[in-house]
Amino acid sequence: MSKKHDFRTVNRILGERPRLGPFPADQIFAWTLIAVVNVFIFNYLLKTSWLGTGLSIAWGWATWWTISTNKDFFGKFVSVPRISRGYMRFQSIQQKSEVRNRKSGEK
Repeated sequence: MSKKHDFRTVNRILGERPRLGPFPADQIFAWTLIAVVNVFIFNYLLKTSWLGTGLSIAWGWATWWTISTNKDFFGKFVSVPRISRGYMRFQSIQQKSEVRNRKSGEK
């Protein structure tokens, strides 16, 4: 009689980034600060409408999210290496080093 061990996930969010609903937890404080500063500047000092204030808050949040996210967002912008097809006879690295040593010894 063999016992098969089946493992089940006890805590599914282990290894995940902390979140508060759909928002990343590390962004909450920064986004709150951005919103408060934008309301003060755009609504109270510049007397813009709530639409303009909301747009400036959204712009600030998007900018902060873009700058501060680790590799989740900027990882999409890693350039693809340029691959070109070339034809050359194969030479092993070991063989190249032996040829260099021989040439330097002859001089």
